[in-house]
Amino acid sequence: MKRLCFFLSFLLMLNTIFAQQQKLISGPWAGNVQMRTAVVWVEVSKDVKKLSVKYFINGKENIVSYNGELGKDFNPIKIELNGLEIKTTYSYRIFIDDKEIKTNFPTTFTTQDLWQWRRPAPDFSFLAGSCAYVNEPKYDRPGKGYGGDSSIFETMANTAAAFHVWMGDNWYTREVDFGSTWGLNYRASHDRSQPWYQKFMAAMPQYAIWDDHDYGPNDAGKSYILKDESRKIFKNYMLNPSYGEEEKGIYTKVSYSDVDLFLTDGRYFRSEDEMPDSTNGKPDASKHFFGPKQMEWLKNALQFSDASFKIIVVGSQVLNPLNPYESMKNYSYEYNELLNFITTQKIKGVLFFTGDRHHSEVIKMQLPNFYPLYDITISPYTSGVSKPFGAEKNNPSRVAGTLVEAQNFGKISVSGPKKDRVLKVDFLGIKGELMGTWSVGIGELMVGK
Repeated sequence: MKRLCFFLSFLLMLNTIFAQQQKLISGPWAGNVQMRTAVVWVEVSKDVKKLSVKYFINGKENIVSYNGELGKDFNPIKIELNGLEIKTTYSYRIFIDDKEIKTNFPTTFTTQDLWQWRRPAPDFSFLAGSCAYVNEPKYDRPGKGYGGDSSIFETMANTAAAFHVWMGDNWYTREVDFGSTWGLNYRASHDRSQPWYQKFMAAMPQYAIWDDHDYGPNDAGKSYILKDESRKIFKNYMLNPSYGEEEKGIYTKVSYSDVDLFLTDGRYFRSEDEMPDSTNGKPDASKHFFGPKQMEWLKNALQFSDASFKIIVVGSQVLNPLNPYESMKNYSYEYNELLNFITTQKIKGVLFFTGDRHHSEVIKMQLPNFYPLYDITISPYTSGVSKPFGAEKNNPSRVAGTLVEAQNFGKISVSGPKKDRVLKVDFLGIKGELMGTWSVGIGELMVGK
């Protein structure tokens, strides 16, 4: 009888744990970690009534309860943690309906250091890449699944880094998704809930831009009828410092140590790629890539920045002259406007980081009387690989030894004394194997060098 009672109690305990875990759809993970603030993200099921976060330092417990709306079909939640201490590691736990949710991965974050006016900029590394496809055969195109080996995210989770940047196509909407707000929500929720993402998302803060597939239909621009709804969903599932101006677009800036990343929006304001690029032999100012509002922000942000490296993150390639697909070069008015601004204002330390292409490479462009500009493309995570062909196969603008035609991610390291800072990009494969490398010193990104 005692054995039976024990067995029944054990089953009841397992059922309780399972029921609690079923209420957790995705997460938790901490993002937008600043010096004294952070945000914890989690998505819960519609039957959840109560949610809170407990965070700990030196044995001291703090609790923040969520007071917003619950009970919807999709419930991505953000809980702000304020009044934190600089350069301090915190652990945190999620409580759903007063029950702690156990995870099989660490849930910690470390606030940024206050190094300014005190000591040299800290050395650090971050991860970046693009194009993550999750197979769902019922709604995928017929044939072999387009998504590849998801264990790359386990490798990324185990790669020490200060943060990660999603450079577009962070999930892939299908025909059943992009025709409705519910469908757009479903795709984001479905993909983020995959088990292989959970440890990785919690391993480091996550920042992001979008490209066409997580914005809407393939190659979509400003004519997409659900772009404002898509923007809301992107905001719900990401933790950026901000999202555009006047509730338009998703562009923002992320700063860490002596690096500024300008996370741009190449979709919300974008004219269709096939629109005429010139009128009467002159670039057409009405064909927009970033759009006037975002371009004005970007130029001012670059001018304001005193970072050693100024990284402009774009969903499409910028500098590749032989790219046969979507590229900023097909928007020659804004393309010329941006490059002219960088050169005439002598903005030092500019690099472009891009996604989309389903292979990785570094493109070099030498401008007259200026330092060379570089476009570092990192792709794909799990989407299908696309190899350069035709004239692009032996692209003379490609830096030798940087072409990677396989699943990969980038580990970017910034190190060295102030006048000799070096930014190094390692292209790493599914198991973390080195597939290519490239580096540049700050002295090479100055006028006259």
